[in-house]
Amino acid sequence: MKKRSFGHFAAVAARASGSLGAFVAALGVVVVWAGSGPLFKFNDTWQLVINTGTTIVTFLMVFLIQHTQNGDTAALHIKLDELIRVTKDANQELLNLESMEPAHLEEIRQRYESLAKTAADIKSKKERCMPCREDALLEPE
Repeated sequence: MKKRSFGHFAAVAARASGSLGAFVAALGVVVVWAGSGPLFKFNDTWQLVINTGTTIVTFLMVFLIQHTQNGDTAALHIKLDELIRVTKDANQELLNLESMEPAHLEEIRQRYESLAKTAADIKSKKERCMPCREDALLEPE
C-alpha cells in the first residue's frame, strides 16, 4: 500500500514539477529573492537562503524523478520485449538485455554496429548504381 501511494505521489510530483506553473513559481521565488537582496545588503544569510532552498529541492527531486524514471523504463522494457517476442525471425537473445553482463552487451552492440555498417555500404552502392527517378528524368536522352 505504501509503495503504491509513494508511486502515485512521485508520478504526480514529477509531472507537476515539469509544468509551466512550477517553472513560473520557481522563477517567482528567484525574482523575489533577488529583489530582496538590497534589503538584506546582499549578506551571507541572504545567499544562504537560496542555496539551502535549491539544495533541498534538488535533493528531493532526484529521488522522485528517479522513481518515476524506473517505472517508465521497466514499462518500456516490457513493451520492447513483447515486440521482440512476437516478431518472427527476431533475435530472442535481445530479450532482457538489461540483465546481461557488460562484456556480453558490448559483443552484441559490436555485432549490430557491424550490421548497420554493412547495410549502409549496401545502400550506398545501390544508390550509385541506380539513380533516383527524378535524376533520370532531368538527364537528356
